[in-house]
Amino acid sequence: MDTEITLILRDIARRLSIEQPIHLEYPENPDFGDYSSNIALIGAKSLKTNPKELAQKIVEEIKKNMPLSVERVEIAGPGFINFKLKDRVFIANIFDVLKNSQDCGKGSKDKGKRIIVEYTDPNLFKVFHIGHLMSNAIGESLARLAEYSGASVVRICYPSDIGLHIAKAVWAMDKHRSEIPSDDADIQAKTDFLGKMYVEGTEVYEKSKEDQDDIDAINEILYAGGHSTVMELYKKGKNWSTEHFEILYNRLGTKFDNYIYESQVATKGLDIVKSFQKKGVFEESQGAVIFPGEKYGLHTRVFVNARGLPTYETKEVGLNVTKFELYPDTQESLIVTASEQNDYFKVLIKALCLIDKNIGSKTIHVGHGMMRFSHGKMSSRTGNVVTAESLLADIKNMVKEKIVDRGFSPEEFEDISDIIAIGALKYTVLRQSIGSDIVFDSVSSISFEGDSGPYLQYSAVRAASILEKAKEENIHLPKSFSDISLPQIGILERLLARFPEIVTRARAEYSPQHMANYLINLAGAFNSFYATQIILDKNDPLSPYRLALTKAFLATITNGLWILGIKVPRRM
Repeated sequence: MDTEITLILRDIARRLSIEQPIHLEYPENPDFGDYSSNIALIGAKSLKTNPKELAQKIVEEIKKNMPLSVERVEIAGPGFINFKLKDRVFIANIFDVLKNSQDCGKGSKDKGKRIIVEYTDPNLFKVFHIGHLMSNAIGESLARLAEYSGASVVRICYPSDIGLHIAKAVWAMDKHRSEIPSDDADIQAKTDFLGKMYVEGTEVYEKSKEDQDDIDAINEILYAGGHSTVMELYKKGKNWSTEHFEILYNRLGTKFDNYIYESQVATKGLDIVKSFQKKGVFEESQGAVIFPGEKYGLHTRVFVNARGLPTYETKEVGLNVTKFELYPDTQESLIVTASEQNDYFKVLIKALCLIDKNIGSKTIHVGHGMMRFSHGKMSSRTGNVVTAESLLADIKNMVKEKIVDRGFSPEEFEDISDIIAIGALKYTVLRQSIGSDIVFDSVSSISFEGDSGPYLQYSAVRAASILEKAKEENIHLPKSFSDISLPQIGILERLLARFPEIVTRARAEYSPQHMANYLINLAGAFNSFYATQIILDKNDPLSPYRLALTKAFLATITNGLWILGIKVPRRM
């Protein structure tokens, strides 16, 4: 709905030589209107004129070509221009939502585009920690935002299956062969064992020069792919880790289209770096190969170490070249990691631009903050790490204590508790701006009231129960305007109409938080509506309209939660 107004303002700005771009905002007080523009305030500075006088001139121009959806245009404050839409616009939106419930709010801006989203990227032989869960929640939501905007999305996971951390775990496995779980052991027992082996290998590597040399030798063997005894242990651990991660992805609602492992791209990356070393992109330094980032206002990084082995940077070069070889029509390639790697990715993307501008210019890094607890930052080196599973288990147990027994079967109780727990954690991650750190509060995260995922899920379940009750009472949805009496339009109708614009903004800014914040406001408006209106009343001519509004809300919040990767349970 904002498009028509924006186009008119842009045309006026062009004719008056006012700076672009022009943006519309939502007034905090809906009494002021549905949209507000500061075009006069911006223009007054550059034109050196009075903002209110300029606003009056702009309003006169708008009224010459009044948008069909606009009821009135007014000037407020120092020169803001407010637009009030006609009630029929919001009523029409409700009926559009009813006709296209599963597709309401979908856009076409990215239609025809292929977009790669790489996220999660766990380390084999190590635990799946909260950082991986955050990357998964954010990456999945960004992928769904792109899909909802019409793009063809490729989800890629880049597990680390080679490198010193693997060698440390394999070394320890060799020392504890008699303790290795059997093939028919529980997957949790297998991965717990791998985690302990990694911790032990890390500790001895830092304390003993002899053990350090042995682990370095194993690392070289893993890169070379020889030595059957070492490779046997490696393959066993890799299979266990992969199986474990797949269980987690299924639980979190993620299905990757492709897995590209470090071991697959190491040689490719090494060949590319050596080739571009001859072209001056990379340089030799003390027996290693570096990218001289200082030349570009960045920092220098090692791409090949003094032992001739590719570093993580070189593997990343191989990875990103491989992505574009597999999907040559890619228009955008997103990489989601912790913001600690922001500077690293600036260097990497600059190197990629010099290797292949098509790849470098289309690669975008999205860095997210850390989740913090009272005991401080997580550590994967010492083993003092909060795993995704342990946190989800704690939240799930709290949810179980909170849910009222409604005669759930044991299976349904487990399923509902899991959906709520995952929704609580995902919402906690996604409601913050992506680059910000999160202080996790388990109690507020599972609240059925206020700013939480379960509150959104509960609101959706409440709406669904009203629709079920309407069927029992034989109250039907209206088919057209002529079938209903129309009430005064309220904040719920206005918020419902904003959904497509929120999708567009969240996608453009790589910010699922806009969707999360919008849904909280939407749920609040619906619950206020529910508390003050009798929705189902056969004797009330407004009842069919209120039922339609309820279904439009359910469709919108369900789709919004889908974008966040959050399921709506059947009951709560």
